[in-house]
Amino acid sequence: MAAFANDFPTTSRVEYVLECMKTHNGKYEFLYKCSCAVDEIAKQVPFDEYVEISTALRHQTMGGQRGAEFRDPANVKEMAGKYKNIERRAADACFVK
Repeated sequence: MAAFANDFPTTSRVEYVLECMKTHNGKYEFLYKCSCAVDEIAKQVPFDEYVEISTALRHQTMGGQRGAEFRDPANVKEMAGKYKNIERRAADACFVK
């Protein structure tokens, strides 16, 4: 099922773009590239699933016992992998390198 591109809240789109730009040293050109990437992600997954799979990936680097909840379960690893693939395709489509 295709997601509706407009179901992502504006604040979530802005957070994604700011984080993406920060990753690329705040270069202005990435404002457009990162905006494109979040639009591509929004086309591929509904917002609720985006939150779930991006959280799975983000928290896999958390240390200690709390982090084990995100590192160890197979379904969480699968969600994180799905997000990596979606984000990679979006980055390729929008020239985010």
